[in-house]
Amino acid sequence: MESLPFAFICLTSFFTLANPLGTMPVFLSMTKDLDNAQRADILKRATLISFVILIAFTVCGQVLFTLFGISTNGFRIAAGFIIMKIGFDMLQAKYSHVKLSDNELKVYAKDIAITPLAIPMLCGPGAIANGIMLMDDADTLTLKGILIGSIAAIYLLTYLILRASTRLLKVLGDTGTKVMMRLMGLILMVIAVECFVSGVKPILVDIIKAGNGLL
Repeated sequence: MESLPFAFICLTSFFTLANPLGTMPVFLSMTKDLDNAQRADILKRATLISFVILIAFTVCGQVLFTLFGISTNGFRIAAGFIIMKIGFDMLQAKYSHVKLSDNELKVYAKDIAITPLAIPMLCGPGAIANGIMLMDDADTLTLKGILIGSIAAIYLLTYLILRASTRLLKVLGDTGTKVMMRLMGLILMVIAVECFVSGVKPILVDIIKAGNGLL
């Protein structure tokens, strides 16, 4: 795979999966009683935790496959379903695929940097599945470096967006935010289809070859 298309896939998929624009209203509601310094501290911890966890799963994903006997193709199919569900929710302009009640917000208020902000909002199962899948596609050191660099860039951008969330929401407005989410959701669903097809195709080829062998 060429470097530029691979970098584009990495950046667009991780940005839509981290979904900082959709996380803004939830983040503001969870931190409405905090000052700017406390919000900045929460964001630093949340984005750093998300980055470390995603990098760990991305780098060690193949080891997990070996330990649990999971095939790459089977994982791609499952990841396609997960990413498709997230993209479908975004296409309907839902603010987050994580639903939190008022009572849950109060419970998590003391440690929201880890849960639910870092996990599962900024680094959920879709992002983890995407990281493992893209690392499997990165067959050179250059592509692996692009993947890791893209993850770092996206979480830096996520920090900056959430840091300016109050101003951005005023600029975008409710309509602008929903339009952006729907566009990102559509992109994510296309990526999910590609992921699903890339997993199903080798399995179907093996089945056809086995059938021809029996004939």
